[in-house]
Amino acid sequence: MRKPVLILLLLMAHVLVIAQVADSVKKNTDQLPANTTEQQLENITENSEDLETEDDSYLQEMVQFQKNPVNLNSADEALLKELLILTPLQIQNLIAYRSVMGKLINIYELQAIPGWNIRMIQRLLPYVSVGSSVNVIADLKERFTKGDHSILARVSQTLERSKGYLIDSSVATNLYPGSPQKLMIRYKYVYKNLLQYGIVAEKDAGEEFFKGSQRSRGFDFYSVHLFIRNMGIIKSLALGDFTVNFGQGLTQWQSLAFKKGPDVLAIKRQSAVLRPYNSAAEINFHRGVGITIGKNNWQATLFGSYRKTDANFASDTLVNTDDYITSLQTSGYHRTKSEVDDRHIQRQIAFGANASVQLGRLHLGVSAIQFQFKYPLIKDPSPYNTYALTGKDFGNYSVDYSYTYKNLHFFGEAAISSQKGSAFIDGLLLSVSNNVDMSFLYRNISRNYQSLYTNAFTESTAPNNEKGLFSGITIRPATQWQIDAYADIYKFPWLRYRVDAPSTGSDYFVQVTYKPNKQLEMYSRYKRESKGIDYNPNELVLNPVVYQPKKDWRMQVSYKVSPRVTLRNRTELVWFDRKGSAAEEGFLIYADIFYKILRKPLSFNMRLQYFQTDGYNSRLYAYESDVLYYFSIPVFYDKGYRYYFNINYDITRKLSVWGKWGQFIYSNKTSVGSGLDEIKGNKKSEARIELLYKF
Repeated sequence: MRKPVLILLLLMAHVLVIAQVADSVKKNTDQLPANTTEQQLENITENSEDLETEDDSYLQEMVQFQKNPVNLNSADEALLKELLILTPLQIQNLIAYRSVMGKLINIYELQAIPGWNIRMIQRLLPYVSVGSSVNVIADLKERFTKGDHSILARVSQTLERSKGYLIDSSVATNLYPGSPQKLMIRYKYVYKNLLQYGIVAEKDAGEEFFKGSQRSRGFDFYSVHLFIRNMGIIKSLALGDFTVNFGQGLTQWQSLAFKKGPDVLAIKRQSAVLRPYNSAAEINFHRGVGITIGKNNWQATLFGSYRKTDANFASDTLVNTDDYITSLQTSGYHRTKSEVDDRHIQRQIAFGANASVQLGRLHLGVSAIQFQFKYPLIKDPSPYNTYALTGKDFGNYSVDYSYTYKNLHFFGEAAISSQKGSAFIDGLLLSVSNNVDMSFLYRNISRNYQSLYTNAFTESTAPNNEKGLFSGITIRPATQWQIDAYADIYKFPWLRYRVDAPSTGSDYFVQVTYKPNKQLEMYSRYKRESKGIDYNPNELVLNPVVYQPKKDWRMQVSYKVSPRVTLRNRTELVWFDRKGSAAEEGFLIYADIFYKILRKPLSFNMRLQYFQTDGYNSRLYAYESDVLYYFSIPVFYDKGYRYYFNINYDITRKLSVWGKWGQFIYSNKTSVGSGLDEIKGNKKSEARIELLYKF
């Protein structure tokens, strides 16, 4: 890449946006998604390589909070946690403020609560209210008759035909026998935060629909749920599909949880134990019954689940006649014959319990979960699998705790597994002053600790074989400025996939945000990370480990030109280096425009983007706006352009439609994708349309 070209592009991109700062300030309450949330979602995608998510529970919940804002005068700690915006210290300070000063009179009074800053309040405002407390108790008849019904239908398709849809001469048929459309239908009924039920039906692209393997079922995946809250002593009752969240995610955590990112104080897992599930993701949930009962300062949860899950099936007739599973499948795809054969092979029984007590500002909880499979799980004998999860049954058990003392909040979880592995997470949130906050988190997870459906604050995807110390700081030197930084040092005492020796790693991050008014927000960040990976020049059995430093710099500016128009721009550079391979650089720049016609039921946004990288190691990610309850985070590498266009039109008060068109155009490719998803040519186009009917 030529540096003069990069410098010119940077100057053009930012000067054009910043030059408009001198325009007059106009009040408007419309908000784009918080940049911290977008970055957190990008981090999750980068670490999991899951370029699209089917779990839209978080987006549904935030839209529901917009329709039924949380009353800060009556909300308890459990409900405030559901917002995923407030830290434990901020929640405790609100409760203490209410007990001393009484009910809040005006939204502007929030600035008087210790630890509540203007930036956080602005992020919170769309989802909360301040007013007279209302009685949230309702009988069953009212819950089932006075709520809101909705039906959502979505269809997506990649327009170019990939290799999987072309006729294979060896089998005289196509390898993806289903249609290229991806379909989803969801019916949902909601009464405030007290009752919810619904059904989801989904078919992935390439899966058959009312034919072949799906002749009798139609859709490939169905999900049904009924969830009731606050019915006397019953705090939660879940029937059908639901998620379970314990402690700090060492034993069980199935809801969305962020890890390292610009919100350095969001290191603690916060959620109700039971939550409803009505997304189209086919893996990370339970199916059965769960109940939480509570009174005064204690509560207890019990649940049981039975599910059929996908797995790779094998039979070793040379050693024994027992059937076994080599791995659990998590893609949810049932397109090819092998994928259909793996469908619902495994039988999974899960049951667990949690009990907790709140003694003033001290919280104590105990949790246990047990899994039983029909077929044993037996991994291949690679050295890194020495301590992998195996067998037909296993369990996890933990104690979690938290305590708030003045401006300090301690929390943690200690867990053991049935394989006698141990895991510990301990954290501290500290409010040093009204403009400085700090966070610390230490984790120590043994190599033989194994768990299923977990999401703790770790570098690895699952809590296993890791020790590390995270420290973060947020400084607000002035109202319009904020500095966020963290350092994370960690090590892996045992081997990992593609790492044939114990290894270490480090992450460093700093971000400066400038927001002088409601119209302008800009941030610049720098991130550096280094991890070990195998170096195999001579194809050795055990490979030496080398380190691959990766540096990333980003600048993003968002400016509200008028109540109708918002502009946004991002420029990003990445540098990658590793012994034994050529150094790589990556570059990305895009411009967004959001347009809302005032007093008209029409809005749209569009993006034009250019990217160029030297290879896959220097790839970049960028969050994309999409239709309601949906988002995508594509991966960008090689050289090309990306553009997309979103439109939303409210046909009536009850019926709304969304549409998206997007396309990749590569400069130097003759094919896009790989395997059965390979497309001939240099373009990949996708279209999506969604209808929402409320009644």
